[in-house]
Amino acid sequence: MEKSLDPRVNRLDLQNAAGQPVAQDENWPTWEVFHQKKRGEHHIHVGIVHAADEQLALLFAKEQYGRRLKCANIWVIKSSNVFSLGYDDEDMFETTPDKIYREATGYKVRDKINAFKKSNKTIV
Repeated sequence: MEKSLDPRVNRLDLQNAAGQPVAQDENWPTWEVFHQKKRGEHHIHVGIVHAADEQLALLFAKEQYGRRLKCANIWVIKSSNVFSLGYDDEDMFETTPDKIYREATGYKVRDKINAFKKSNKTIV
């Protein structure tokens, strides 16, 4: 078994879920990393890491993406667990033309609000 040149891997006692040592020459799966800057904000995809399991993926994600940016939370998700629709299904997101009343573009409320503010001379 070859020794890894990565110091993060060398200083860890890597074991899989069964307690067996993880071979360092294995091809590790890819994990998608999502980063949250502060509480209440959305998590944003910032990149990927390669790791043997979810705990190691969290550690690598924290090292790679959590120390440089302001960070409140990090998610890691195995890339093989991410699913998406194909581009041939994109027509399902189109708005049907007979429901234009659901769009806010047809309403001219801003002019009425400004006229009301001028007439009352109040700041809202």
